Amino acid sequence: MWHVIVTILIGFFAGLIARALYPGEDKAGFFVTAGLGILGSVVATYAGRFLHIYGENSSAGFVASIVGAIIVLMAYNFFTKE
Repeated sequence: MWHVIVTILIGFFAGLIARALYPGEDKAGFFVTAGLGILGSVVATYAGRFLHIYGENSSAGFVASIVGAIIVLMAYNFFTKE
């Protein structure tokens, strides 16, 4: 259970950093950005577990969460273009 809480906390901050690092205009609000960061952290966690980088009850690291958040943010911007 603790790894879920850690994943959410890391993802929150990773989303904020990913938004600052991602180039271009981002129209997503604060809560959307935080949600995308949490989703990116979850994606990085399960991708790392699938690739046997992380153990069964481990969370993704901060850098991997930022990378995951940037990937999710890019996908979000791709699908929500006006």
